[in-house]
Amino acid sequence: MTLQPIPSRTCPLEPLAPSPLPASLAPFADPLGLDTSLEEVLHQAATLLCRWMGRASSHPPLPGLSVLPAVEPEREGLPPDRLLADLQLVMEGAYQPAHPGALAHLDPPPLTASVVADMIAAGLNNNLLADELSPSLRRLERSLCGLIAQRLGLPAGAGGVPASGGSLSNLMALVTAREQRCPGAGPEAVVLASADAHVSLDKAVRVMGLPPPALHRLPVDDDGRMDIEALEGQVTRLRRQGTPIIAVVATAGTTVRGAVDPLLPVARLCRAHDLWLHVDAAIGGAFALVPRHRSRLAGLGAADSITFNPQKVIGITKTSSLLLVADPSTLQATFATGLPYMEPSWEGGHGGEEGLQGTRPAEILKLWLGLRQLGWDGVDHLLEGALRRRRQLVALLAPDARLLLRAGPLHLLAFRPRDLDPEACARWSQLTRQRLLEHRLMLSRPCYQGHHHLKAVLGNPHTRSGHLEQLAQLTLASLNTF
Repeated sequence: MTLQPIPSRTCPLEPLAPSPLPASLAPFADPLGLDTSLEEVLHQAATLLCRWMGRASSHPPLPGLSVLPAVEPEREGLPPDRLLADLQLVMEGAYQPAHPGALAHLDPPPLTASVVADMIAAGLNNNLLADELSPSLRRLERSLCGLIAQRLGLPAGAGGVPASGGSLSNLMALVTAREQRCPGAGPEAVVLASADAHVSLDKAVRVMGLPPPALHRLPVDDDGRMDIEALEGQVTRLRRQGTPIIAVVATAGTTVRGAVDPLLPVARLCRAHDLWLHVDAAIGGAFALVPRHRSRLAGLGAADSITFNPQKVIGITKTSSLLLVADPSTLQATFATGLPYMEPSWEGGHGGEEGLQGTRPAEILKLWLGLRQLGWDGVDHLLEGALRRRRQLVALLAPDARLLLRAGPLHLLAFRPRDLDPEACARWSQLTRQRLLEHRLMLSRPCYQGHHHLKAVLGNPHTRSGHLEQLAQLTLASLNTF
């Protein structure tokens, strides 16, 4: 085992109280009856996890040590007590998203029902590649994708496919767009997006065999939204040159400030020029699930495809991403290769024919059970709580004219000293972040438009007013030293 220090206070977990464990655990569960050994080990593992979660507020969000346990298997397999001890060691060095001061990233604490569904998905070990490998889960997946698509405003009959993260959803969207709008296009084809669009688009064009300049990044306005006049001018120039346009990518929730591009004007422009509109709503898409907040993403339903990541704000366990499309047949047309080693699909095509991934676990269970636990009112409550915390933090920081605040209509807030140059901003953000960590308040430190900022993501339901007041007090005090 090796330990690597990281900047935070160490507060190791206490070991579990001794409890009876089976002397051994069979490699596979007994298919002929209840496997009591597995049942007991799962019970103990669940206890270990619940205790770790229950101690979240008494340990820093960023642990004091990064732990690397023994990696190589021993000659003989380990008994359950050794396996659980190894797990506990790893947990001691894990990031703690449930800590009330964990405000750095789009990683909220997990919904309890989603945790349960994650375990069941692992135990079922069904493969969403094909209907016969997941007879009930494929039907659930199709139905839930269709439901979410309609909640986001896509037309009746819309649907989609889960993917391992928003980066893969964005890639599949662009591959689909190229097949539908620019079949046979070569490396001269381009994708249009804002300067603040996610870096996964850079990866996507590279994977698609396009040169880096194929991603045209357009300027944003003072609110971080795509400049619609710049988009219109660029489309006109590219059309005049005969350059194929694969897609326009609008963002509903940029990474640093949570800005939402002007979706309705972008959609109108795309319709006028017969362009594929993909909306990367990985961050903001959840706000369109409930009527109260749907206007924050007005125009989302006019997209041809949408990336939706419920893991980022409503606590679905990772990974949970959907690629949703107005016309699901476009996915089959793009990715179907035939699965000659499988029986024909019973209903609407095999899952492995709808995206880049073949083998996929039953991740849909996590989203389905999590939403069933919350209900739409619970989703609304989570989202409103995140926005309320952002409003409170803005109210605490905005009166000080020395700070420049950057926000959008969602639950993110970035800020920096208004008058410091880039080098001084880098020092300020580093020192202030460390000072906040000493008080168990964790913000991230993105570099945005040439200056380092501190960024708060206010989606953690455990964060209280007192935490935000302390955060503001420490932040404002830091300005006195620069």
